[in-house]
Amino acid sequence: MKNSLYYYTKSILETVSFDPQLFCKELKKALKLLLPYDVELLTEWLLSYTTEKPELRLCLVFVNK
Repeated sequence: MKNSLYYYTKSILETVSFDPQLFCKELKKALKLLLPYDVELLTEWLLSYTTEKPELRLCLVFVNK
């Protein structure tokens, strides 16, 4: 299945979004595994997802590197 790791990553991040530290940790792990195209998709998703959860915006530093 194409992008299955991307969708898996999204589900994990949604699950751990209650804890900003855990969210950042899972995001860093995912960025090591995802393909560049999937990283772009994830970045777009993160920008929209974190508008409702400003405490997670600190983690966007990892995708801007």
